[in-house]
Amino acid sequence: MSGTAVADAAGLGTIEIKAMKDHGYDAEFSVGITAASSILGPIIPPSLPMVLYGIQANASIGQLFAAGIIPGLLLAACLMVMVSYFAHVRGYDRDAAFRLSELVLQTKRAFLPLMTPVLLIGGMRIGAFTPTEAAIAAVVYALFLGVFVYRSLSFRALAKVSIETVEITAVVLLIVAGSEIFGWLITTTKISEQIVDLVLAVTEKPWLILLLVNIFLLFVGLAMEPVPCILILTPILLPLMEKIGVDPIQFGVIMTLNLCIGLLTPPVGIIVFILGRIAGISFEQATKAVMPFMVPLLVTLGLVTYWPEMVLYLPTLWYR
Repeated sequence: MSGTAVADAAGLGTIEIKAMKDHGYDAEFSVGITAASSILGPIIPPSLPMVLYGIQANASIGQLFAAGIIPGLLLAACLMVMVSYFAHVRGYDRDAAFRLSELVLQTKRAFLPLMTPVLLIGGMRIGAFTPTEAAIAAVVYALFLGVFVYRSLSFRALAKVSIETVEITAVVLLIVAGSEIFGWLITTTKISEQIVDLVLAVTEKPWLILLLVNIFLLFVGLAMEPVPCILILTPILLPLMEKIGVDPIQFGVIMTLNLCIGLLTPPVGIIVFILGRIAGISFEQATKAVMPFMVPLLVTLGLVTYWPEMVLYLPTLWYR
C-alpha cells in the first residue's frame, strides 16, 4: 500500500518481527524474511520508484505498474520456497492448520483494503482517471476506510499523517527539481551519447551489456537511495538500453528491483539497520541474516532481466 520498501519494513516490521519471535522464530530469521519481503512494496503496484522512473523516462506509469505484477508474484513465490526450506531444516512448528473457512473469513476482512491496488490499476486500465487522479482516488478511498468503515483514523492522526506526507513530498520534489537540471546538463553536453558509444565500443552483446548494467546498479545501490539513483541515472542509462533494444518498461522494473536490493546491503542498508533495531540485534547480525534471502532476489532479478516476455506480458495485454 505504501509503494516504498523502507516504509513497509519500518511500518510492518514492528508487528511482524514481534509476532514471529512470539511464535518461536529466531530474531535473525525474522529480520531476514521481513527485509527481503519488503522489496515487494516497490515492485507490486502502487510503486513510488516506478512513478519517478516513469516521469524521468517519459514512460507510461500504468504500463510500469502492470509490468511489476508478475515479477512481484514470482518474487513472493521464491521467498515462500525459501521460507519452506528454512522451516523444514530448522524444525519450525506450524502455527495453525490450513482451513478453507478461515481463509474465506480473513479474505472477507481484508477485502476492502485489498481493493486499493485494484482501484489504481483498474481505474487507469478502463480510462476512468490518469495516474495522478488515481493517486487522489486511492487517498480518498483510504481516508473513507480509516474514518468511516474501521474508525481507526482520528483527526489528530490524520493531521499527523498529512504533515508527514507534505514533508516527504517536499523532499521528493526538491530531488526531482535537481534531477531535471541534471538531466538538462546531460542532454546539453551529450554525456549519455558518449556513454552509449563507450559501452558499445567495449561490447555490442545485449546480454553482456545488461549484465554490466545490473552489476553497476547493484554497486550504486550499496551507497545511494533508490529515488535519487533513479532520477540521476535514468537519463544516462535509458539511451543505452534503447540502443540495444530493451523496452523502457522492462528497464524500469530492472532498475527498481536492482536499487531496492541495495537497501538490504551495507554500507547503507537502511532497511537492515531499521529492522535490526526493531529486533534488538546488531547491524552485522541483521546483515548476515538477510544474505540467504539474496538468492531468491537475485534469481528474480535474472529472470526480469533476461525474460522480457514475462515482464511485458500484462502491459502488452492491457495497454498495447
